[in-house]
Amino acid sequence: MSWARTALADAAPTPYWLDTTQPGNGPAPATHPRLTSHVEADLAVVGGGYTGLWTALLAKEADPTLDVVVLEARTVGGAASGRNGGFCAASLTHGLANGLDRWPTEMRRLERLGMANLDAIEETVTRHGIDCQFERTGELRVATEPWHVPELRAGVAAAREVGIDRTFVDQAETRRRVNSPTYLGAFWSPRDFALVHPAKLAWGLRDACARLGVRFHEHSPVVGVERADRAGGALRLHTPWGSVRAPKVAWGTGAFRGPLRRLRSFVVPVYDYAMVTEPLSAEQLASVGWRDRQALADAGNQFHYYRLTADNRVLWGGYDAVYHYGDRINDQLDQRPETFLTLSEHFFRTFPQLTGLRFTHTWGGVVDTSSRFTALHGRAYGGRLVYTVGYTGLGVAATRFGARVMLDLLHGRRTELTELTMVKRKPLPFPPEPLRYVGIELTRRAIARADANGGRRNLWLRTLDRLGMGFDS
Repeated sequence: MSWARTALADAAPTPYWLDTTQPGNGPAPATHPRLTSHVEADLAVVGGGYTGLWTALLAKEADPTLDVVVLEARTVGGAASGRNGGFCAASLTHGLANGLDRWPTEMRRLERLGMANLDAIEETVTRHGIDCQFERTGELRVATEPWHVPELRAGVAAAREVGIDRTFVDQAETRRRVNSPTYLGAFWSPRDFALVHPAKLAWGLRDACARLGVRFHEHSPVVGVERADRAGGALRLHTPWGSVRAPKVAWGTGAFRGPLRRLRSFVVPVYDYAMVTEPLSAEQLASVGWRDRQALADAGNQFHYYRLTADNRVLWGGYDAVYHYGDRINDQLDQRPETFLTLSEHFFRTFPQLTGLRFTHTWGGVVDTSSRFTALHGRAYGGRLVYTVGYTGLGVAATRFGARVMLDLLHGRRTELTELTMVKRKPLPFPPEPLRYVGIELTRRAIARADANGGRRNLWLRTLDRLGMGFDS
């Protein structure tokens, strides 16, 4: 496809959401000063992404007298929280199928908690006046191969068993809603999906926290953790220029583990990539339909996710999920031309009527991936520090739930959340290198073969299924 290459010619190598020169994004928020002194707090939050922001906000709303400090290594919302696709899903389990495989007896409860969590996000955004372009659009999960159709039908039946409102849509109705020659059918989830501007959500949560008195220090990476006294009553978090002493620490750093070494076995950084088009004209939008602005994804193992922005650009991402040997994270890895070309070819195959459209932004970033695809929770330093990481790309909404879990654990509360099996038990750890890299590469190739072979999973994938491990785009 020659046009697929041409469409990328002028794309800026930067996340669209963080490009504050764009009319719907700016201006850039002012940054908070780095920590250059030794301070004390009641609660120290490490990480200025969604997990840390929700933790700080919920803690301060529960107790306005609490002194809360947030430490961020770079800028608030500058990593995964500011550059994801903006899909705010109710699922806490990386989709229904994954949850049913792991916690079948708890799925009805997990779905109820997930929907309540999404409702609470919508309420919080409204109450605090957060201008993050929140839209409760629902999701259309489309079949693009014949073997997807029975899987989607089975997904509808399974969803109804646990109380999820989901409907199968035939080919004609699917194409009426969003017009692509690749669509063979879909399932429709009307309530458990919303869209947001991810960076504006992070910035809005930051501003809401600041109005309540939360202190922020950006460009302040935590480089060391130690007990502040022999009695173990508090911890001291060291940054290059200062420190924070606090009796309670909430750790929500995603793929960036810092000095908390125990996370190395449970979380790997996987690169995901996305692109955004120029705004669609009225004629182009009419050729696609998409009048209800649904979130979309296809049903493959290597799947694409896509949506409309507020100004009717198409965000198109997914498919490739790339792990670099030794858990390598580097800003240069945010760009991967071969992935962008593949995504561009797939885009015009999906929407041939948009041939001539150009992409304006291309970017990537690391996703904190666990072997079960969902967040894991734990304690360190005698329970003075708790952590929640490993959302595997479906954390826009689930991070608020993770923040609630962390606060319950920090305060020693036995709640419905802390009694969940997914909270009490950790996933299987990833093996050390070089087995880690070899295993992930074998899995990537196996799921690509499964997609090309009618969804049939080979012995390697079936073995991983039995072990409760996997890998996903």
